[in-house]
Amino acid sequence: MAGWSPEQRDAALYLACALFAAGMAGTSSIALYRAWGRLAVGPYVVGALASGWMALRARRSGLSAPTGSADVAAAGDGWHWTTPRLVIFLVVLVGATLAPLSLEILWRTEGVPTSTAHVQPEVQVVETAGQRVAHGKDPYRNINPRHLPPAPTGQPAYDVFNPYLPLMSVFGLARGVNAPPQLSDARVGFSLVTMLLVAAALALCRGPAAPRVLTLQAMTVLPTAALPLATGGDDLPIVALMLLGLVLLQRRRPFGAGVVLGIGAAMKLTAWPLAAIAVFAARDRDGRRTWQARAWLVAGVLGVMVPAVVPTMLSNMSAFVENVIRFPLGLAGVTSPAASPLLGHVLVTVFPHLHRGITAAIVLGGAVAMVVVLVRHTPRTPWELARLLGWAMVGAIVLAPSTRVGYALYPIDLLIWAWMLRAEERHDRGSGEVVEAAEAVVGAADLHDAPHPGSGSGAVPGHRSGGRCASVPMLRWVAGDPRATGPSAQPRRRPAT
Repeated sequence: MAGWSPEQRDAALYLACALFAAGMAGTSSIALYRAWGRLAVGPYVVGALASGWMALRARRSGLSAPTGSADVAAAGDGWHWTTPRLVIFLVVLVGATLAPLSLEILWRTEGVPTSTAHVQPEVQVVETAGQRVAHGKDPYRNINPRHLPPAPTGQPAYDVFNPYLPLMSVFGLARGVNAPPQLSDARVGFSLVTMLLVAAALALCRGPAAPRVLTLQAMTVLPTAALPLATGGDDLPIVALMLLGLVLLQRRRPFGAGVVLGIGAAMKLTAWPLAAIAVFAARDRDGRRTWQARAWLVAGVLGVMVPAVVPTMLSNMSAFVENVIRFPLGLAGVTSPAASPLLGHVLVTVFPHLHRGITAAIVLGGAVAMVVVLVRHTPRTPWELARLLGWAMVGAIVLAPSTRVGYALYPIDLLIWAWMLRAEERHDRGSGEVVEAAEAVVGAADLHDAPHPGSGSGAVPGHRSGGRCASVPMLRWVAGDPRATGPSAQPRRRPAT
């Protein structure tokens, strides 16, 4: 695909999405997924046909894609936005993401409030937790695995469990007030927060457009986002927080990255791996891996997690452990909805008497493998973090006793981000080289123009150096150097003459 035009890539991407949606509509065992597939297949087909027509038109007019390696390198940005591409993207966004989301919310409000016909169970779990918090109660119920409390009408038995961390309840608070049901659906909050976070993350990027465009598509219109946003969506804010945290690491903002990753880690356990190993890629404003940068990142993570999680955990430790730890691991005496027929689930199904041992062995083996990788191939940059976690999550999804294929959005997104962040790293390195060359030129000019002692030229000592102090930060800002932001980048005043 290196020699393809942007329109050809879009056509192939939307065509693949249309095939996926058609497959969902025809073969999924979940009625909600079949409904999304029927709604989304049309917009994806329109996007594929429109993109293909634009590619054909460009080729006929002589604006064909670059084919040689030199041409591809010269093309640089590759996937830059044009008005037709933007229009096609917006059509697909509305048709495959926003319209199914709106319709499912509307159909839910017109039916049985507790039915799961038009909403995934996790949305109701988050809303129930938010209602409990809004009324001053613990988000977690005391549950005896041998005597489960009755689930609301139309909901499965496992919905009495709340596997999320306390901060996730924020998305359900609207259900505890007298807000219209169409607006208090947790999916509205999931979608708005996700899109705002993605916009903020991409606005901070400075590298080539191609990886950013693909990241935007993956987080908004591809099935990795469109399907979960319309049906459930609790993973999308977590994924968006992880993206913003990695971008802030790339922009050398360890404390901000720590705060963002801490928010995600205080909502769901799937954000913990990145929050735990992000310290390896923490750098200060000058790009140095110092203990101060690592300390700022850890302070940001703990500054959010400790007050958000610890008080709730300590107030009812048994309920917290039963809901957040035992239930996701499949040890709570009830079948979890995360039960896709992958290797780990098959093992505990075939050998149910070894369930605890298999789970412990998988967790321990995964932890040991991660430590070995971190020691031998320590990630030093955000893109290396994203790549490592992407492949690690592939293994976790396959081997976990309680998992689902839908979690594949994590490794898919992480590997796309790795490509984007690697391009950002190269851009930042190139910007730094440009700035260093410019500083050398400015320094040489200062030496050349400096007045010689006793020359009587009347030049004001320090005047040229003051100009250099003002020009170097400006050069950094123009070149996109990460050092160009912050107080240290502000130009200093010239000495009074």
